[in-house]
Amino acid sequence: MSFPTHPFDDDKLREECGVFGANNVLDAASFVALGLHALQHRGQEAGGIVAYDPASGFSSARRFGYVRDSFTSAKLMETLPGGIAIGHVRYSTAGSKGQAQIRDVQPLFAEFAMGGCAIAHNGNLTNAQALRQELIERGSIFQSGSDTECIIHLMARSIQKSIPERMKDALRRVEGAFSIVAMTRSKLIGVRDPLGVRPLMLGRIGDGWFLASETCALDIVGAEFVREVEPGEMVICTSDGVQSLFPFEKRRPRFCIFEHVYFSRPDSIIGDRSVYETRRRIGIELARETAVDADIVCPVPDSGTPAAIGYSQESGIPFALGIVRNQYMGRTFIEPTEQIRNMGVRLKLNVNRSVIAGKRVILVDDSVVRGTTSMKIREMILDAGAAEVHFRIASPPTQWPCFYGVDTPEREKLIAATMSEAEMTRHLGVDSLRFVSLDGLYRACGEAEGRNRTAPQYCDACFSGDYPIRPSDRVDAGFLMKEPA
Repeated sequence: MSFPTHPFDDDKLREECGVFGANNVLDAASFVALGLHALQHRGQEAGGIVAYDPASGFSSARRFGYVRDSFTSAKLMETLPGGIAIGHVRYSTAGSKGQAQIRDVQPLFAEFAMGGCAIAHNGNLTNAQALRQELIERGSIFQSGSDTECIIHLMARSIQKSIPERMKDALRRVEGAFSIVAMTRSKLIGVRDPLGVRPLMLGRIGDGWFLASETCALDIVGAEFVREVEPGEMVICTSDGVQSLFPFEKRRPRFCIFEHVYFSRPDSIIGDRSVYETRRRIGIELARETAVDADIVCPVPDSGTPAAIGYSQESGIPFALGIVRNQYMGRTFIEPTEQIRNMGVRLKLNVNRSVIAGKRVILVDDSVVRGTTSMKIREMILDAGAAEVHFRIASPPTQWPCFYGVDTPEREKLIAATMSEAEMTRHLGVDSLRFVSLDGLYRACGEAEGRNRTAPQYCDACFSGDYPIRPSDRVDAGFLMKEPA
């Protein structure tokens, strides 16, 4: 079963997964379903929930499509009883792409000598192929294409006496970015990789504990945000409270800066900073760096809106909703004819002609990946009678693929990797095209002095080519990394 991608969505980088867990609450699976609904932006291909009840044991449900279409059924949720549960929403990085397989949908479950364990993972293991080959040669039989299954097989080969200890053993063998939620019959476990590339939040309601990819998922269930799980930390949540462990060698954190730009919901909090406020400040930096005479500032909905507001506030140029998004246009829209397909972006976006006609328009978007959507939007704006079109992009040029849990095209398909800014401007057919600088992005994220060249504060590999974790599998397959400066 495949899920066609709309042309508008196809030209975006996508975060690949969202995770949520609940323990010591009545009907934990219902909390998880709500949490996954709040994290739907992190993965729309499929979702899954595993729950445990002492009377009936472990139960699971995995479904393709949106959470709202699968996990709101009372009949289904009745099959997931118990006071502990974890869940996952997915858009594949590892495993099969295009032809989704139900066996790849997480959480994955395994029965060990000391009991059952379910695991859900946000991120990407950069040595998964090498580990998989090694494990297969040693007799492991894989049931999925997910890199998460490597963790389960490594746990199965550990001689440790408890599931948390076996998980520590396993995770010391893997490379890459991971934020994990796992569960046993009584324990909810969260782990972040030593660099803390992907987010993981801890929350509570009374004696109940929650783990989530973002604070917005805690908000939807009414949980208090306690703190972020720290890079390299393992937390074990039980009815007795939370135990904190640091099983890995300490390293300097490199959180993904694109979480601030696009992946996270604007109503989430990351590193004690409002995502919305950071995006607004990116717009301020963008206006300071890339001023141009114009009549209106328009966002490309919806991700460009906070930056467009900041740009307008700093420049004094009026903000206007020159483009309107159709909120009821889903990812799985059926495109039955060539005529319908050729409508492209217009199925999802429509130009507000009364706002655009005769105006010099600044369009603010979060990123440019392939450039295909930017060209279609430019055509729509000009068709509506715009006098000039100026693109302003709230991130630096995306020049390198991400290997840490983000769906990125091959480098040769990234427009900024093959063209200069001037060449992109001509290719897109706009009056001007400018990106916020890497230093400007860092300043918007609270780093007053910009990017530390010798010790970057974030993972910004998609912009800089500076990979904090060697993408071993890809290098072995021939990927050429950027030469060190």
